[in-house]
Amino acid sequence: MTEHEPTAPITRRTPEEDTMQDHDPAHDPDTAPLADRPTPSGWAAGLHPVNVGHLVMGIAFLGLAGVWALLASGAADASDTRWLLPIPWLAAGAAGLAATVWRRPAR
Repeated sequence: MTEHEPTAPITRRTPEEDTMQDHDPAHDPDTAPLADRPTPSGWAAGLHPVNVGHLVMGIAFLGLAGVWALLASGAADASDTRWLLPIPWLAAGAAGLAATVWRRPAR
C-alpha cells in the first residue's frame, strides 16, 4: 500500500441518487417564486436591460419576413416592393431610438 492511497473506500452514487438534491427547494433560486428570486442590483423584478442591437435586428427580420409573406401570398405585387421594403428598416430604427431614449438614466 502506498502513502497516497485513500484509507476510506470511495462510494459511487447511482444515477437516481445524482438527480436527488440535498437542499431545501424553498431556497433554490431556480425553483423559488419570481418575487423571491435574487435580482442584480438596480433591476426591477422580472426586468433586464434591453439589448438594442438584438431588438433592432429582430424587428427588421420580422418586418422583412412579413414583406416576403405578402409578396409570396400574392397580397402585394413586385411593384409594391418600392414602398414595402423600407418599412421594416424604418420601424426597426424607430424602435432602436425609442429603446435608447427610454433606457437612458434620468439626470
